[in-house]
Amino acid sequence: MSSEPDLHRAISMKPNPFHHHPPRSERTSSPHPASSEIAVSRKDGISTSIQAHISDEHDPVARHVSASHESDVERQSPPQYTPDSDPYKLASALKAESEMAAIRANTSRKRDGFGPITLNKSAYKARKIEKFYEAQNENIERLLKPVDDHRREAKEEEGANHLKYRIAVVGSFVANIILAGLQLYAAASSKSLSLFTTMADSLFDPMSNITLILCNRAVKRVDGRKFPSGKARIETAGNISFCALMITVSVVIIVESIRTLVEGSKSETTKFFLPSVVAVAIAFFTKFSLFLYCWAIRNKYSQVRILWEDHRNDLFINGFGILTSVGGSKIVWWLDPMGAIILSCLIIFLWSRTAYSEFQLLIGVTADTNTLQLITYISMTHSPFVKQIDTVRAYHSGPRLIVEVDIVMDPEESLRATHDIAEELQIKLESLPDVERAYVHVDYETSHAPEHFLKKEL
Repeated sequence: MSSEPDLHRAISMKPNPFHHHPPRSERTSSPHPASSEIAVSRKDGISTSIQAHISDEHDPVARHVSASHESDVERQSPPQYTPDSDPYKLASALKAESEMAAIRANTSRKRDGFGPITLNKSAYKARKIEKFYEAQNENIERLLKPVDDHRREAKEEEGANHLKYRIAVVGSFVANIILAGLQLYAAASSKSLSLFTTMADSLFDPMSNITLILCNRAVKRVDGRKFPSGKARIETAGNISFCALMITVSVVIIVESIRTLVEGSKSETTKFFLPSVVAVAIAFFTKFSLFLYCWAIRNKYSQVRILWEDHRNDLFINGFGILTSVGGSKIVWWLDPMGAIILSCLIIFLWSRTAYSEFQLLIGVTADTNTLQLITYISMTHSPFVKQIDTVRAYHSGPRLIVEVDIVMDPEESLRATHDIAEELQIKLESLPDVERAYVHVDYETSHAPEHFLKKEL
């Protein structure tokens, strides 16, 4: 099985002070019926076959209850799982806190022996087991969570109700704008190639946010007749152009640095300009403060982790730029252009990696395994009249996902019931965060050839 695509470096996934996705209309589905006894048989890959035993007394409507009036209310007690909300009894696999505490107690044992390297093998295994069950609990709770709760948590992570998240996002955006001005002054006044490199990297941080904001406005003002599927991918296309521009600037700095090295210098050192070094030092310590703040909450908000990694990279670039600029003025002149070359190569590598992630989004890379599992489980439990799940696909179309689900229903079922169940499933899937469009295909058997082919033969 191939590894999952790593898309967290894409600019499209980076948070900004404004909601960079247009608001989605709130949709609800029908009330749920009584529970049914369903047996599951899994296939390899993303296709999952589900056999359901259906009684004729059930109505062809969705299983999950849509509770839009409770979607923004915090749960005050642990959820109580019933046969309707947990038909496959996944909750029985949840590890209780007492069991987790027993496993956790094994990790506090003393080391075997007296050496600093000889560790307790039992404690190491216990830590791995603890992490496994923690991940399993999180996965089960995520699958059993209603769609409304997924949507509510996504809204909260956008920062509407969390001050720490807003401080990290807005603080980083404002700091990037101010620091870009400081670094521009430092580079122009000192004429240091190393500081010009750090300035270019700092200047493009707020520009990337501005690019997302402008693309967001373009997405909202879409002509449905000209762009029937929307213009969400304009963000990804703009980010790829932005990456190309950043790489081009870095190449220009490399060429200028090489020219400076070839021409040489009449003096042993370059001119030292203290205000420039102070300006870059201020930028360094500001980034360090933001780095520490984002580090503290990086595991609570997935998007803050992107900011944390961005600040971490800027710390290295600014710190190395200060060292080579001061080294060129105090030790030997060629340290400055050599440092500019090294930094520019690093920036080209980082932005090329970002561009690769953006290209994956644009081409249509598959969603991660957790998302595929969630979509599969929602489709499985949508209605007792869904006999099987033939195929589940989810792939990116820009920053959001396109979902395709093939369900199997009774061939004798009425057209009205079949249509209503499929439409309700479509609405439910499109209510998930980051799902742009969902397509539900209804069939009556699973032995047919695939409806779509990867390679079209003309």
